Amino acid sequence: MQYRTLGRTGVQVSSLVLGAMNFGRIGRTTQDEATAIVDAALEAGINLIDTADMYGNGESEEMVGRAIAGRREDIVLATKANMPMGDERNHQGSSRRWLVTALDDSLRRLGVDHVDLYQIHRWDPTTSDEETLSALTDLRRAGKIRYFGSSTFPAYRIVQAQWAARENHLGRYVTEQPSYSILQRGIEAHVLPVTEQYGLGVLAWSPLASGWLSGAIREGREITTNRSAFMPQRFDLSVPANRARLDAVERLAKIADEAGLTMIQLALGFVTAHPAVTSAIIGPRTLDHLRSQLAAADTVLSPDVLDAVDEIVAPGVDLAPEEKIDTPPALLDPSLRRR
Repeated sequence: MQYRTLGRTGVQVSSLVLGAMNFGRIGRTTQDEATAIVDAALEAGINLIDTADMYGNGESEEMVGRAIAGRREDIVLATKANMPMGDERNHQGSSRRWLVTALDDSLRRLGVDHVDLYQIHRWDPTTSDEETLSALTDLRRAGKIRYFGSSTFPAYRIVQAQWAARENHLGRYVTEQPSYSILQRGIEAHVLPVTEQYGLGVLAWSPLASGWLSGAIREGREITTNRSAFMPQRFDLSVPANRARLDAVERLAKIADEAGLTMIQLALGFVTAHPAVTSAIIGPRTLDHLRSQLAAADTVLSPDVLDAVDEIVAPGVDLAPEEKIDTPPALLDPSLRRR
């Protein structure tokens, strides 16, 4: 296992992070299975576990809490807030009112008195940066969190939040958690240069591109991944973007074969090769999934392999741009760009 410094925090974290989104109803992973996955991940050298309050409406946090009981101090523990938790209109967002409550709820579910990294799951356009950063700074001073970060923020919002922290003498985000894979490289053009400029740690989610780069999806095979079952539109081969992804996967598979790598090793090795990326978040549903991903823990891709990947998916290009989560709202809602 490789270890890197998380931004400028001085905290050493593994190059692979155990993501717990699939624990519980989302991935149909039981408590016994989740505990076995955590056990194996820690034994392999993974020391950062990432979850969120909205994963299974709190179920993932509860399962992580049971799995890490008695060994909290050996783990860098991260969770998130901001996404809706129920139907109440104020049980979401990045206001002080909600974050204080959401963190207490997360700590209770996790069975701990603090988390190491508390992340704002998405940018909240209805809440000022000063409001959010002020709340997070106070929660840090109270000892309930050690650091705080953002997740899937557009580059300009990362910059704005850094400016707001400095202008108002508040704590700042020290990490960003963006989506990044061989098939979705758009952040190379805007987000990663910004995180490098401000010294943020980067925890990349979906490095296997929702299963496209797992080796299970190939030409001529029926697509039956867990993700395809509840997001079928992202795997419908009549959609041009999906056909482009499959074509890229076939070409990438040849590169992996020639280099003596699995598709998973190629995919994870690519993400962790970028100098701006601290770690890649893996989200295994089973022990077999975890073992196949741990095989990439020490993968270092040669310049020839990285150049070959660039020939298939150019730097800074998203093969499915419509799936971007950090698109400015005005590009999605005409009423926000027309008077």
